[in-house]
Amino acid sequence: MKEYLKFYIDGAWVDPVTPRRLEVENPATEENFAVISLGSKADADKAVAAAKAAFPSFSQTSVEYRADLLDKIAAGIQKRLPELAEAISSEMGAPMWLANAAQVPAGMGHFATAAAILRSYKFEELKGTTLVRKEPIGVCAFITPWNWPLNQIACKVAPALAAGCTMVLKPSEIAPLDAMIFAEILHEAGVPKGVFNLVNGDGPGVGSVLSSHPDVDMVSFTGSTRAGVLVAQAAAPTVKRVAQELGGKSPNIVLPTADLTKAVSSGVMAMMTNTGQSCNAPSRMFVQKGQHDQALAIAKATAESVKVMMPAEASPGAIGPISNGNQYQKVQDLIQKGIEEGATLVAGGPGRPEGFNKGYFARPTVFGNVRNDMTIAREEIFGPVLCILPYDTVDQAVEMANDTVYGLAGYVQGPEKEANAVANRIRAGQIQVNGARPDFSAPFGGYGQSGNGREWGEHGFEEFLEVKAVIGYAAA
Repeated sequence: MKEYLKFYIDGAWVDPVTPRRLEVENPATEENFAVISLGSKADADKAVAAAKAAFPSFSQTSVEYRADLLDKIAAGIQKRLPELAEAISSEMGAPMWLANAAQVPAGMGHFATAAAILRSYKFEELKGTTLVRKEPIGVCAFITPWNWPLNQIACKVAPALAAGCTMVLKPSEIAPLDAMIFAEILHEAGVPKGVFNLVNGDGPGVGSVLSSHPDVDMVSFTGSTRAGVLVAQAAAPTVKRVAQELGGKSPNIVLPTADLTKAVSSGVMAMMTNTGQSCNAPSRMFVQKGQHDQALAIAKATAESVKVMMPAEASPGAIGPISNGNQYQKVQDLIQKGIEEGATLVAGGPGRPEGFNKGYFARPTVFGNVRNDMTIAREEIFGPVLCILPYDTVDQAVEMANDTVYGLAGYVQGPEKEANAVANRIRAGQIQVNGARPDFSAPFGGYGQSGNGREWGEHGFEEFLEVKAVIGYAAA
C-alpha cells in the first residue's frame, strides 16, 4: 500500500503534528490502495504561518520570474503526466483514456494560460493624476474536490502564483494523491519555500480552520452548494474574500431547428463523460414536444452504446465508476426517485451494469417525460443520469431552463444565429453553443447557488488581486 503520510509546509515534507491516518479507496475495486495523514488545526496553522511569512518577498517578485515559474510547473506536469493520470484514475475512477486526454492536460492548460495572461497584464494604469494599481490579495486557502482533482487545483494555484499570492491547499481526502505529486512538481520547479503549502484533511479538521483563519485573506472553494454555504459562514467573521464554484443543474436546449440526431446523441455523450461527475454537466435536456419521442429513441441508443469498463481497460468514450461509495448511493437513490415520481425510464436504471458485482459502477441512465418539478430535475445527481424534458415553445424552454437555483452552465443546439440569441437568455455563467470546445481563457463560474466569483482566464486571475488607488500620483 502506498503511503503519503507527510504534508508539504514551508518548502519541506513534514510529519503531522498529531498522526491520524486515512486509507484511500479505489472506487473500481472497493479496495484500499494508499494511506494519507489527516491534518488538524495545528497543521493548518503551521501552513498558514509559512504562507504569511513568504508573502512579503514573493509578492514583490517580477512578472517574468513568476511567468517562468509557471512554465516550469507546466513542464513538470507534462513530464509526470503518466504518473498523475494513474493516480487520478486509481483515486477517483477516471478511465485512463480520460485521465491522459483531459484530466491531466487540463492542469497544464491552466498554467499555460496563466503565464500568457501574466506576461501581458497591466498591473498599473494612470487615470489623470491617480494611479490605479492591482496588487496580490495575500494568503489564499484552497479547498478542492475529487471529480476533476488536478484541474481544480491548477485553476486556483496557477493564477494565484501568477498574481504573487501565497497559499495553502487542502485537496479532497477522497482524491489526494495527484495533489501530492503536484506538490513535488512545484518543489522541483523551484517555488520558494512557504509560497505553496499542502495539508491533507477533512472539512471539519482542516477546511473549516482555513476558511475561518484570521491570517487567510481569501478562500477559494469548489464543491457542493451545501458545503459552500458552510465555507462562507466560516469566512464571514474575518470578512475575507470568498470565491466559490458550486453545484449545477445545467440546461441543454435543443432547438426545433437543430439536427436532432446530432444534438441529442452529443448531449448524451457529454452528460456521460467523467461518469456524469462534472459540475457543468448538461443534465437537463429540453426538446420540442413533437420531437420528444424521437429524441428518446436517439438517447436510448446512445446511452446503451456507452460502455462501462474498468478504468485501466476502458476504451475511448467508455466510463468508469462513481468516485466513492456515498456518491454512488446518492445516485442510486435519485434514479429510484425518478422512477417513483413517474419519469419514463428510457435506458439504464438502478444497480450495477451487467458483469459487475463490485465497484461503484452505475448504469448510463436516461429519463424521458421529466417535469421540471421532479426531484431528478431539481437536484444535482452527479452521476451518469440524463433528464429529458419536453417543451412547447422556445420561450417555455428558456423559462424552464432558468427555473433552477443553479446557474453554472448552459448549452444550446441549433442554427448559429438562433442559438446565440437563446444563449443570451439563459441565466448561467458559461454557455456552450453547438458543442464548442472548452476555452481556458473564458471565465468559469456561476449565478445563484452555483457560486460567486470566476475562475479561468483573465477574470480568474483578477480574483487574486486587490485594487489600490494612489491619488495625486502624478502632477496635475
